[in-house]
Amino acid sequence: MATKDEPAVDAPVDARTLLPLPSLDHLVEQQVRGYVCVWGGEQLANETAVNLGPRTKKRLGGTYQIFPRACPACTRDAAARVLRVHRGSCEQCTDDASVCRTRAALEQLARDGR
Repeated sequence: MATKDEPAVDAPVDARTLLPLPSLDHLVEQQVRGYVCVWGGEQLANETAVNLGPRTKKRLGGTYQIFPRACPACTRDAAARVLRVHRGSCEQCTDDASVCRTRAALEQLARDGR
């Protein structure tokens, strides 16, 4: 644990969890279950699907977990959109973008889609 004089070591940023998902009202069961791309609806292969991490959703007075996945192309597009917003709103990026770990993670995801 970091003391008052030592900076805390930040955990790595998983940019996939920063990507907003479409409303559950607009998803079909196969998208919620991760069988098809959550954005484009394309059939996914286990070898190439991008796991977007478990998400807790509220619906019908309760909460539950969904496990969305996406294709790399849609993941790159979503990461690029989030990156554009991040660059314009992150104080760290304004001061020194080279030390913003969120930006670096989003840039890699926008480039690689994985």
